[in-house]
Amino acid sequence: MFEIVFGLFFIVFLGVFVYTFVTNIRQWHTNNQSPRLSVDATVVAKRSDVSHNHHHHNGHMHTTTSTSYYVTFQVQSGDRMELGVKSYDYGMMVEGDYGVLTFQGTRFLGFERKLK
Repeated sequence: MFEIVFGLFFIVFLGVFVYTFVTNIRQWHTNNQSPRLSVDATVVAKRSDVSHNHHHHNGHMHTTTSTSYYVTFQVQSGDRMELGVKSYDYGMMVEGDYGVLTFQGTRFLGFERKLK
């Protein structure tokens, strides 16, 4: 019975890994094929997502933490898009900032603040 459960677990784990890998490669390719656009935009929201991972090694527990940063921009048409940004860019933006957003697909390339 253990062998069947272990085999099923391994197949499911492998399937999730392959699916995630293919999805990420597809998104990377789509971004590379998309045009680079620069549009007027306003920062309307910011959020961060903290994840904790616990590891056991030689009887000791180790915890690693990673933070992902996201900014929501609103363009002149009223459409909004949330893009993942680096911590430095996240720290330099404030809700209400207006400027030129440069992006490629779902990839954030930059934001240059302007006066309204």
